[in-house]
Amino acid sequence: MNVATVPRHGPRGARLLVIDDHRQISHHTAADLPRFIRRNDLIVANDAATLPASLAGIHERTGRSIEIRLAGRTSLAPHAVRHFLAVVFGEGDYRTPTERRHAPPRLCPDDRLTFGTLHAHVLRVLSHPRLIEITFDAMPRVIWQYLSRHATAIQYAYLAEPLDIWDTWTAIASQPVAFEAPSAGFILDWATVRQIKSRGARFATITHAAGISSTGDPELDRLLPFDEPYEIPASTAALIADAKRKRGRVIAVGTTVVRALEHSAGRHGCVAAGPGLATNRIGPATSLRIVDGIVSGMHERGSSHYDLLRAFHADDSLDRMSVEAERHDYRSHEFGDAVFVIRDQNREIVDDDQRCARRISA
Repeated sequence: MNVATVPRHGPRGARLLVIDDHRQISHHTAADLPRFIRRNDLIVANDAATLPASLAGIHERTGRSIEIRLAGRTSLAPHAVRHFLAVVFGEGDYRTPTERRHAPPRLCPDDRLTFGTLHAHVLRVLSHPRLIEITFDAMPRVIWQYLSRHATAIQYAYLAEPLDIWDTWTAIASQPVAFEAPSAGFILDWATVRQIKSRGARFATITHAAGISSTGDPELDRLLPFDEPYEIPASTAALIADAKRKRGRVIAVGTTVVRALEHSAGRHGCVAAGPGLATNRIGPATSLRIVDGIVSGMHERGSSHYDLLRAFHADDSLDRMSVEAERHDYRSHEFGDAVFVIRDQNREIVDDDQRCARRISA
């Protein structure tokens, strides 16, 4: 697939590949999405706005330039901006593909990092030498001021121009808590929401701190997605329960919505209002409790986003999806085209160990 290289907002100019619950594939424009929504369906989207989460600075012990990309936190509270999970890069910027970036200096607990007038220190080096936990040595107000004035949106080399932060905000963006855009939401604009409601469906939101999509390091990428906090409003939880009572489908706009709703249901037996920290990973071994369909971007095999789609359809369906997307020149990544996948009710739940054993026995 080709990569989308310029920002896009709303369905205009985008396409939509649909896989229905009978594994049939069809091609449409993104503006056609409301046609596939039924009466009593509930569409749930992530209303998180994106933080400027890329900071250029200095590793004080070595004097080397670094970039950190904020990648995780445990709370969505506005005051909870001192402690972060972060991925560290060496010299360079987004114009160099992440897999070709210089490695950072060796990081150790208590190392100090300087970002202009803002300072931080390393609390811990985690399960990978580039994955650290940091704390900023400032009050929340000062941290917010620095991020808004000096940090930039995380972006990648395939994008033609530097992103402004508002390029990463969807039409429904509200609280700035996401580390990268909840990009499936780019298919929505308010005209699309009105069309969805005109078909007798309803629309609701959650807030989920969408994490980073790639680090350029295969070993580190295998740890994705990191734990991500979310908040489910009471109104959304009530609408989900009502949709289930009326045999409507719950359609998630984005992988973050699937993760949050399924995590909440796993904890409580149903989707409960309030905060949570999504620690689950969704894939072929997942039996979905809540979500019946997903609108997502086009993602490559092997990515955590693609793996999540394996909870909705078997690999042969997704293989055909990838072939069709290639054949029809769909665009990938956050500003690209979209796929609408309705869960195959007959999908067999097979974990990777079982899948491997079957291949060996065959």
